Amino acid sequence: MALIEWREEYCTGIKGVDFEHEALIDQINAVYALIEKQADRDLVIDALGEIYGSISAHFALEEQMMLRHDYVNYQEHKSDHERLLDDIRDIADEYEKSLELDDSAFRRKLADWFQVHFRTHDSRLHNLAGMRSHAPASQSTLKALIQNAKNKLLQHL
Repeated sequence: MALIEWREEYCTGIKGVDFEHEALIDQINAVYALIEKQADRDLVIDALGEIYGSISAHFALEEQMMLRHDYVNYQEHKSDHERLLDDIRDIADEYEKSLELDDSAFRRKLADWFQVHFRTHDSRLHNLAGMRSHAPASQSTLKALIQNAKNKLLQHL
């Protein structure tokens, strides 16, 4: 069972952002499936690191886009990004330290951080016409950002 289903209401009209959001949902669902199957802890922690890396890279690109377009709510949006990254780090810490996972709290945290942020901050950001013409980042830039963020999280754990 998927934790989060992709819905058309998540579409921003920015092809690259929509692709990244859908990929993030897939990653969240994949880590949740690992937990449901009681997969090896190291495998789950590595998957959480991948999510952290992907989210961190996605946020960095969104923040570049906001700065380039002089987005008026930049600081508020960036602060929410930082809070969400802290939440993912806390989820990974909690999972690594616990002998038994509070499944309902874990599900809620994983689902809420994406859905709440998207409904509030991202929907306002991506409704701006100027953002729709933003050029996508290269694959090598994304991979480097993801790997750097994942390494940062795993060093923290």
